[in-house]
Amino acid sequence: MVRAIERIERELAVLQEAIQAIAKEMQMAYASYLAALGQALRKQLILASYHLCTQGYPENFLKLSLNQRQQLQQSIRKLGQKAAEILISSLISQEDEEDEEDVEEITISHEVTEGEMPSELSSSHSESVNNSSPQTYSVEISNPIELAKWQQHLEVQMQHTLRKVSHEANLILQNAGILPQKLPEPVLEAAAAAASEGSAEMMPGPPNILNLVLEIADEQETEKSGLTQIMTINLRLGEIEFADTTVANHRKQIREILGQLNKLGREYQKKQRERSIAEAEAAWRASWYED
Repeated sequence: MVRAIERIERELAVLQEAIQAIAKEMQMAYASYLAALGQALRKQLILASYHLCTQGYPENFLKLSLNQRQQLQQSIRKLGQKAAEILISSLISQEDEEDEEDVEEITISHEVTEGEMPSELSSSHSESVNNSSPQTYSVEISNPIELAKWQQHLEVQMQHTLRKVSHEANLILQNAGILPQKLPEPVLEAAAAAASEGSAEMMPGPPNILNLVLEIADEQETEKSGLTQIMTINLRLGEIEFADTTVANHRKQIREILGQLNKLGREYQKKQRERSIAEAEAAWRASWYED
C-alpha cells in the first residue's frame, strides 16, 4: 500500500510539472492577447465615437467649434490609451523564489498609476479602481482548479474594464454635447444594463454601438411616457475580437491552452482521488485491531 501511495505521488508530481508549464504558456498567451486587445480597443473606440458623431448625432457634432471637436477627439484618444494600459496592467506575473516551498504564483492586480489619465476617466474610473485596490488574486500554478479560477477572474476584470471605458466614453460625448443632455447619467447606465439583460428593444447597428429604444416616463407628467432611441458606445469583447484578426488568433491560442489545462485538470483530480482512497485504506489498516 505504501508503494501504491508513493507511485501516485510521483504521478501527481509529473502532472503538477505539466500544469505549471501550461500555466506559464497561458500567462504568455494572455500577455500577448491583452496587448493586442488594448490596441484593438483603441481603434474600435475611435470608430464607435466617429460613428456617433457623424451618423448618430451629426447635427450636434456640427454645432461644435473646431477647437471643441479637437478637444473631444483628444479626450477619446487619451481614454483609449489609458484603457489599453489598464488592460495590460491587469496581468502581472511573479515568481516567489524565496518561498520555503518554492511555490510559483501568478498575480492579477488592478492597481494602476493614474498619472496622465484624462479627467473624464480619472474622476470615476480611478475612483472605482482605487476604492477596491489593490485587487490581487494570487494562485498556485500547479493547482489546475485554482489556475482555472485565476483565468476566470482575469476575464471578469477584462469585461469590467470594457464596461467602464464604454461608460466614460459616453460621458465624454455627453459633456461635449454629442449625446442628448436630457439623458442623465443614470439613464445611460440603465441603457447599458437593459442591453445586457435584454430588457429593451435592441436595434441593429454597427459594432460596439448600443442602439436601442427605451420607454422613458415624463417626470413632470407622470402619466405620460415616450419612446426614445438611444445610441451610445458599448464596447463588446466578441465584436472587438471579430474585427481584429490578431486578437482573434490570440484568443484561439488561449482556448487551445484551456483545453489542455482541462484535460490535465481531470487527470489531476483523478489522481488526487486515488491518493485519498489509498491513504484512507492505509489508515484503516493501521488503526484496525481484533477484539
